[in-house]
Amino acid sequence: MKVRTFNRLAATAFAALAAVAVTMAPAQAQSPQQTLVNSANTTLNNFLRDPDMTWLQNNIGRARAVLIAPSIARAGFIFGGSGGRAVLVAREGPGAKWVGPAFYTMATASVGFQAGVSVSESVTLVMTEKGFNSLLTNNVRVGADASVAAGPVGAGARSDVVADLITFSRSKGVFGGLNLDGTVIAPSNDWNNTYFGKTVTPPDILIRGTAHNKKADPLLARITKATK
Repeated sequence: MKVRTFNRLAATAFAALAAVAVTMAPAQAQSPQQTLVNSANTTLNNFLRDPDMTWLQNNIGRARAVLIAPSIARAGFIFGGSGGRAVLVAREGPGAKWVGPAFYTMATASVGFQAGVSVSESVTLVMTEKGFNSLLTNNVRVGADASVAAGPVGAGARSDVVADLITFSRSKGVFGGLNLDGTVIAPSNDWNNTYFGKTVTPPDILIRGTAHNKKADPLLARITKATK
């Protein structure tokens, strides 16, 4: 599929799925940015407590960054696709302070005769500097710009997984799981600017540490505890 066509389909899929998400979401007194941060904290807790996610729990301390998507809606008609929002937290290395979050959008367009809608939550461990740097660009296409692998799940999960990004997902609905291969991940600049009250970029938030919102402290505290 040509890149221009792919991007057009991805944008269409994301817009449609975003509309579904808005329709389904309950009214919130807080900002949509803070709602996403709070939901990301809940999602991270879900994965850290899930007995099938022992590989993630044992290896999250090795991650350069963690991308958390509380709700990725996947719809399939003639044109299938998935879309959602995510937050990224990062640190320089083991023992360093976790910073963030930076806000991102995720969109995938695919063609196929599918039916139904499912919603997944996902946690992606960014295991390499290459994977982390790719997320600091205008957009990254997973699988092309950074390698991706499905995270091992279950007590007997294999431990020899090597990739820039290792993704774990939990979903309900007609689709059995979530495959991020081909997903376009891009910074959500307007959300970043709104949340931090000034013009910022992902490097400002995740490398230079010049942006902080105390309302994100519970999420940062949770991942700090998980990686000690």
